[in-house]
Amino acid sequence: MRRSLLSTPFSLLLTTLSILPSSSAIQLIESKSLNPCQDNSNFTASLFNVIFTPENKTLGFDVVGVSSISGNVTAELRVLAYGYTAVRQVLDPCKMVDLKGLCPMNTGQIDLNSNIQVSDDVIKAIPKLAYTVPDLDGTVRIYINNTDGQSVACVEAQLSNGKTVYQKAVAWITAVIAGLGLLASALSSGLGHSNTAAHVAANALSLFGYFQAQAMIGMTSVLLPPIVQSWTMNFNWSMGIIKVHFMQRLFTWFQQSTGGKPSTLLSELSTTSVSVQKRSVEVVHKLLMRAYYQSIAPRSNSNSAVNEVNKLVIVKGIKRVAFKSSIEFTNLFMTGLSFLIIFFILVALGISAFKGFCEAAVKFQWMKSEKFLDFRENWKTVLKGIMYRLVIIGYPQMAILCLWELTVIDSPAEVVLALFFFLSMTGILSWACYKVYLIAKSSLHKNPAITLFSDNETVNRWGFLYVQFKASAYYFIGPFLFYILLKAMFISFGQKNSTLQAIALVLIELVALVAVSYYRPWMDKRTNLFNISICAINFVNVIFLLVFSDVFKQPHIVSGVMGVVFFVINAVFALVLLILVLISSIYAIASKNPDVRYERMQDDRASFIKSQTHLPIPTELNALGATARGEGKDPRGFGGADTPPSGVAQPESVVGSTRPQTNREPPHSPVEPYGFGDKPMRRGQSPILSDNSRDPYQGSDRALLGSGIRSNTSSPSPFARGGGGPYKQSNNSNHWHVGAGYDH
Repeated sequence: MRRSLLSTPFSLLLTTLSILPSSSAIQLIESKSLNPCQDNSNFTASLFNVIFTPENKTLGFDVVGVSSISGNVTAELRVLAYGYTAVRQVLDPCKMVDLKGLCPMNTGQIDLNSNIQVSDDVIKAIPKLAYTVPDLDGTVRIYINNTDGQSVACVEAQLSNGKTVYQKAVAWITAVIAGLGLLASALSSGLGHSNTAAHVAANALSLFGYFQAQAMIGMTSVLLPPIVQSWTMNFNWSMGIIKVHFMQRLFTWFQQSTGGKPSTLLSELSTTSVSVQKRSVEVVHKLLMRAYYQSIAPRSNSNSAVNEVNKLVIVKGIKRVAFKSSIEFTNLFMTGLSFLIIFFILVALGISAFKGFCEAAVKFQWMKSEKFLDFRENWKTVLKGIMYRLVIIGYPQMAILCLWELTVIDSPAEVVLALFFFLSMTGILSWACYKVYLIAKSSLHKNPAITLFSDNETVNRWGFLYVQFKASAYYFIGPFLFYILLKAMFISFGQKNSTLQAIALVLIELVALVAVSYYRPWMDKRTNLFNISICAINFVNVIFLLVFSDVFKQPHIVSGVMGVVFFVINAVFALVLLILVLISSIYAIASKNPDVRYERMQDDRASFIKSQTHLPIPTELNALGATARGEGKDPRGFGGADTPPSGVAQPESVVGSTRPQTNREPPHSPVEPYGFGDKPMRRGQSPILSDNSRDPYQGSDRALLGSGIRSNTSSPSPFARGGGGPYKQSNNSNHWHVGAGYDH
């Protein structure tokens, strides 16, 4: 059997996993829970700690159980790894010195605490990979047979080798890089690199969303392979599930003081056998579920000590996540809520402190006065926008935890908090989406880019909802939030039906993947590829989840192999995403002009976004953008501070002016500002358009450009509106991004 296991292609994956860092350097196999595996089992255990160390050939065990078996028995030992029977051996207590206490077996409580020397034949039968592969999917099963050969009891224990893919270093690295991406986008925005800020922020938020999707997989009630459980634990921080000891004591006190009954599972591990539910055969699953529902009811036994130790608890889904995080499941909601509030407070304090630092740096001339000028002047609006962004980041975790709290009701006060935060966050985001819709529809020229990006206050406050999308797909934030809400509802309300959860998540992810692949709503090709790839991996993950739910009744080995494949795919994909976000974040912070790394938006938002990058642009698009915004107006018809020098000639065909011409001409744009070739421009026609030229703005925006010129007929120069062109004065601090790709 050992040869057949190692000769399969699956051994290649196991060998790869065996070289990963682990939490234990000692070779061992251990188990800490014992569960019934047949109907009417006559032996149960409340305490079961067994450890096997091949170096000293010793099997140590500490067992406290209850037996209703009497007489001589034999035990058949089977060790299964990923569905394969690796070891099979018959034990006779009457022939083994260390098990003399079980010959014969007597009814009542049984206490076993001893060490057994294991023979070399048994040790050689165990594959070496069993000691090195992280999150071993192994089971030891013991059948207790009477003298007639009939099985009177069956118990099994899940095996572990002390190695796992759940590493705190992974959680820290992923959290730091995701945070670095958000910080880099904020700094880029403050320095005026709006294009870079939009790209980095979009990628960082998508990365954060992918981490949350990984954590959601672990929160489903599907029986997951051990390696999948451990891998998803690395991303629990993205859902606010972080253990701090003193906070846990505070949450327990709060729950008791508000009429709740705190869970004490973690403090009762010495007398309680806890089984973390994972992928198993159907019959074992049913037996474990029955044991769970009967665990609270005392057995009919006159011995109170037997009643006390006869306690079995099965944890799955969200409770499984809490138990593996060493958090009482009654404290899980308050843990997630508290860390979200702490995150809000720390960010608000950090922004306020940065505002104070910038003002002090300018005052003492540590920093140039134009640095972070827009942030310093509108920092309160920026703060509101960042708070909105944090709401959308924290919405997935609070939607799941709040809705789940309504099903478990830890205390009346916690139910009130869950309702308040869920309704308030949903209401805030719904109102924000509606507000963006109104702003986009207020464009008189049917171009949402104008109204969404021309006003700094609008961008700073509401931009978190739409800057990552192209202007024509500004509404896509609505379906995105509905997608999150649907997933949260099925995960929180479907804890008792894992098959329903898996099927629903498959359908949701399928619709999401088809929608984003068809509409491609993000700002450019690179961002679309980044996000569509995440949606594709999320869909693949829920396909794995459907298989793990045992809806196809596949052999155990299939689920074991797919669990390892799940880990490999997501580990590689997460690494690629982390590297991409890290590179873009470093480039955004270190580069003097990071905007050159990204292609310009096809929605022409750059023509309307205020920037602090001092780039002189010798084209008329900036002047036209300023005209569309209505800026730089002067009651005399001039551009105020941006009036051109008196020696610049103006064509009468454009402005209808009687001002005398001089021999000097203004610098010509590469796109012929006064017409194309020798053909003069008609009155009211855009200076960059002709009858035979391609209109880069298309459709309704032609009217915008034309009306902008017509409104300037009283000005002595077409360059005098809004300060565009090469004639900007030094006392004007407002600079504008390049237009729709016509700069050179």
